[in-house]
Amino acid sequence: MARRALITGITGQDGAYLAQFLLDKGYEVHGMVRRASTENFERIAHLRDRLVLHQADLLDQLSIITLISEVRPHELYNLAAQSFVPTSWLQPLLTSEFTALGVTRVLEAIRLVDPSIRFFQASSSEMFGDAREEPQNERTPFWPRSPYGVAKAYGHWITVNYRESYGIFACSGIMFNHESPLRGKEFVTRKITDAVARIKLGRQEKLKLGNLDARRDWGFAGDFVRAMWLMLQQDKPDDYVVATGRQHTVREFCQLAFSYVGLHWEDYVEIDRALFRPAEVNRLRGDATKARTVLGWEPTVTFEQLVRMMVDADLERVQAELAQEVAAGGS
Repeated sequence: MARRALITGITGQDGAYLAQFLLDKGYEVHGMVRRASTENFERIAHLRDRLVLHQADLLDQLSIITLISEVRPHELYNLAAQSFVPTSWLQPLLTSEFTALGVTRVLEAIRLVDPSIRFFQASSSEMFGDAREEPQNERTPFWPRSPYGVAKAYGHWITVNYRESYGIFACSGIMFNHESPLRGKEFVTRKITDAVARIKLGRQEKLKLGNLDARRDWGFAGDFVRAMWLMLQQDKPDDYVVATGRQHTVREFCQLAFSYVGLHWEDYVEIDRALFRPAEVNRLRGDATKARTVLGWEPTVTFEQLVRMMVDADLERVQAELAQEVAAGGS
């Protein structure tokens, strides 16, 4: 009998990659989606006939209990969150409800319905914030610098708490930045690659960015979802840093993306002070030794390959837009 997995946040970048990964492994995949006035299933459109989608909401405890009772998953991956850091200053309470208390609601539903369900919590490198040491591992103290980071730290510790208090197989993956062509355009990496494609094809003139000196450990989302799955296949639940161990600045990302299409980034990038964070996280680099040793996990996509993959995908998208406009104009 096929194993059943339930993914919250299935319409997001990680949800789409994880759904594909689990389907390829023969899983029956269920996804939780929120009721919204406009449905955004773009990332999972190619999988729709292979998935079972259910409406529920991290803000509504009863809907989560009902969903888990109906699906009875063997594995539950909690990827849903208010996940954009700048928005967490504009909507700190909503961010806390989804990203912190939402985790508790899911864990409590598992405790009430079926404590044998294996649970994965998507924790974040933003919990380290103004990091006390570099690189950061599972024992590095948290020092979050945004409402999002604080909420993720709560979600992380409540996962540990339910594991230790109720014996639930609950794991937290402390995920460092991971990108892909499916990344939302509000995130700096995708903002850059989308702008590079539009500038190259004459659809945009300038790109406004904030802190070019911020350093991040960027990996490929497709690699990271494999680590999530591996955590739930172990004999014992535990927490793992998932990272490449390599650090790059936003400036380096710009240089690579623009030079890939034969452009000089300095000619197009403008600094906008409004895009700086109230409290900046300047340096994040993960030490994934434990994930490599215990899980046998290794990243397969390099930083350079990731940037080119994203630029290629955005060039293809913008070219398709242009072709549609030409076709519409001629009809």
